[in-house]
Amino acid sequence: MLHKTDRRTFVKSALAAPAAMALSMQASGQDPAAPAPQQAAPIAALPQGRIGNLQVSRLLLGGNLLTHFTHSRDLKYVYNLAAHYNTDDKIIETMAVAEQNGINTLVIHTVPHVLDTLRKYRVEMGGKIQWIICPTAPVGNDLSEYARQVEALVKDGCEAVYLWGVHSDKLVAEGRGEVLARLVALVKEHGIPSGVGAHDSNVIMYCEKNSVGADFYIKTLHHHKYPTAPKPHELTAAYAEIPGYWCRDPQELSEFMATVEKPWIAFKVMAAGAIEPASAFQYAFKNGADHVLAGMFDYEIAEDAKIACDILSNLERTRPWRS
Repeated sequence: MLHKTDRRTFVKSALAAPAAMALSMQASGQDPAAPAPQQAAPIAALPQGRIGNLQVSRLLLGGNLLTHFTHSRDLKYVYNLAAHYNTDDKIIETMAVAEQNGINTLVIHTVPHVLDTLRKYRVEMGGKIQWIICPTAPVGNDLSEYARQVEALVKDGCEAVYLWGVHSDKLVAEGRGEVLARLVALVKEHGIPSGVGAHDSNVIMYCEKNSVGADFYIKTLHHHKYPTAPKPHELTAAYAEIPGYWCRDPQELSEFMATVEKPWIAFKVMAAGAIEPASAFQYAFKNGADHVLAGMFDYEIAEDAKIACDILSNLERTRPWRS
């Protein structure tokens, strides 16, 4: 549960080196009627793109570490480690540090307790970070629960919703791809951007071929130059059957995405921590991603934002920016 704190608990905190500045969240005991302290200007002026009516930073904050759904291969203790580190207060601090470093959007899935923390950060503390959220409600024959979850997210102020890759992969693999269009349309009825997430490239190919109508895609992309990368004989297996990779054929994916005119947010770019950020970000942006979604602990954000800025300031890519 959240620790009890007075309202308006932002306190600006600066370290000696400007590049390491970060907001820290502490109980301030100030008058609840007093205005919230203003955040300092971003340390790193991250470039932005446009998804629907949203201005979105090129680097986004991933939610897996905040929800404790880490992908740690066979290191089971990491789940508990993340849960003990990313407490409610630390989640709030992480979002504040992200904003301080020019990251204006969070991508996360629906974990009720974490959503409560997001609301607290926005409503009580004046946080401005945007939400792109994927509902985890079932997508069977009856979509009523999914529709209710979308409606609740919109009421909370969620800026965009996308279809969870776990759902989309399964729908296409089972020959039920026609459901994708219904789910995309369901979100669009609320007047916000509606996207499709995927681990399997076949999902994006299906969407483009069948005019599903997504406003953006969230698709895995990473190279295979790391020790636990898939071996050649493993690349014929479904991605979920081989632990340690989430993008079966990055070259094929990049070539296909070059033909896609919708914004592309690349995720799992570090293969769940197996690839260094500089290598991962460079590869993703160079090979066509419009935005990179990265899971980051609070202490990694400033450095990762600087890496992204440096890469984007001198980048050669063939796919035009689509956002």
